[in-house]
Parts: sequence; structure tokens; C-alpha cells
Amino acid sequence: MQDASADTEQGPHVTVLLHEAVSALITDPAGVYVDGTFGRGGHSKAVLEKLAPEGRLIAFDKDPEAIAIGQELSEQDPRFSIIHDSFANIAQHLESDSVAGILLDLGVSSPQLDQAERGFSFLQDGPLDMRMDTSNGQSAADWIATASETEIADVIYRYGEERFSRRIAKAIVLARAEAPITRTVQLANIIKAAHPKWEKHKHPATRAFQGIRIYINRELEDLEQILDASLPLLVNEGRLVVISFHSLEDRIVKQFIRKQQQGPELPKDIPIQSSHVATLKAVGKALKPPVNEVDANIRARSAVMRVAERQRR
Repeated sequence: MQDASADTEQGPHVTVLLHEAVSALITDPAGVYVDGTFGRGGHSKAVLEKLAPEGRLIAFDKDPEAIAIGQELSEQDPRFSIIHDSFANIAQHLESDSVAGILLDLGVSSPQLDQAERGFSFLQDGPLDMRMDTSNGQSAADWIATASETEIADVIYRYGEERFSRRIAKAIVLARAEAPITRTVQLANIIKAAHPKWEKHKHPATRAFQGIRIYINRELEDLEQILDASLPLLVNEGRLVVISFHSLEDRIVKQFIRKQQQGPELPKDIPIQSSHVATLKAVGKALKPPVNEVDANIRARSAVMRVAERQRR
């Protein structure tokens, strides 16, 4: 999957860090694994190729279109099953100490970006939806129609890291008073006109669209939830593999692994001896796609993969 900031280029869906992620994930070919973000099945198919006949792969996805593709795969391979739910609810579907590895490929997928009717793209005109699960929840258009100017500014600033969020929010509120904002290009043009300083090689609506999308889909909250839920699910030496596409996601993953490995940060000037027992251990350093992969798939340019291993209880 990718971050929507890569919306300046389109192309076929290419799974990012495919071989690196699968190699890091699988330690026991006969184990039970989870693909928390099935997408179009790139990672899942590669995992299945590495699993033994008794191995099992359970995938999750919010997107009904992804679920339909996953159900076809489940008919072809009895080792595979897919659940229409957010990965945040993983604990409702799996038992503790039962999973050999969890893979999370975060962000929005290329097909979602490239289908104008999904409402993620600021380059292609379509209904302003932005929901990964189109069968549930509030669309971006509905939210923008009712949210206060302060709330819009806060969302764009917090999740999109847009420093001109208040100026953009004011423009959105003024525009919606004239006519409902229901189309992606309509919103993009409002943001474009209000944005005083464009970043080089980046559409001025990039950060605002990212912020709204992350908020609508509860992406950071879901990530924090599954990270916490992963600990009791993973077997000893089970792996957690996370591919992030922007700094907000990667920061959450990095801090979570560090905290589980080292414990909470203690004041440096107070002689306190920590009794923390590590629950995770980082495996290697953060990994970015090689140059040839970025050249072949520009949407991979911001990807960062982190791997952690469950420590013995």
C-alpha cells in the first residue's frame, strides 16, 4: 500500500518491499500468519508460496473490493482465509499465543488511489468519499459539510502536518457556504487557491487530503490498537513486520518497538533502576526500498519497514 502523497503518478499496483517483508515475517513455515492489510493480495500470495501445507494465513481488510479478491484466493487455497474488518479488531478473531507473524502494509493502496470513484485522488475527479470501507462510516464529504472550522484545521494539521491548516480550513468553510463540497477536484481547487506556499514537486492539496483520509479511516488509532493487540497474540519469537509510508505512522511504530524493548523513558537525572522486561526486540534497522524499486515504482519512495520479534515470556 502507499501514502496518498504519491498521487502525482499513477501506475499498476506494485507491492512494496515484497521479498524483504515476507523473508522477515516467516520463521516457521507451518505457523499461523496474519496479513493485516490484504489490499490486492501481493504480500499474501508471496507468504502462501513460503508456507508449508499445514501453514495458515489469515488476512484482514476494510475494503469490500479487497474482500472479494481475497475470497477468490480462499477458494483456490484452503490455507488462506480473509476477514472483512479492520486489523485493529484482530483480538476478536484470534487467540492469544497463536500467531507466528503479523504483517502490516499501511496506507492506501494503488487501486484505491487510481479509482476516481473512491475519492482519494486530488488529480482525478470523483465523489469525495475517502472511506476504505465504503459500506460503513462517514464519508469525507459528509464530514466536511458538518465539521467546524477549528476541527477541520486541527485534522489537517495533526494528520496532514499542513502548516497552513487554519487558512485552508477557513477557505473550505467559506466555500461550503456557497455550495456543498462533494467532489475531489472541487476540494483540491479550494485548497490550491488558499495555499500560499507550494512545496516543490508536490500538489498543494497533498497534505490536506492525507490528513482528512487518515482521520476518516481512523488509521493512526487503528495502528496503535493493533500494535498493542499483537503482543499477546504472537508466539515466542514471532515476528511483527510493519511497512509505513509517512512519518506519523513510522513514528508510532518506532516508539512502540522501542518502548517494548527498553521500557518507558525515565528521567535522566533521577537514579531509578528499571525492572522492565522486554516484550519485543528490534530485528535489524529500519529498511527502505532499494533505488531500483523506487525507480520502478515511485510510490515506494517513502516506504520504511520495521521488524520486531516477540521475546520469550
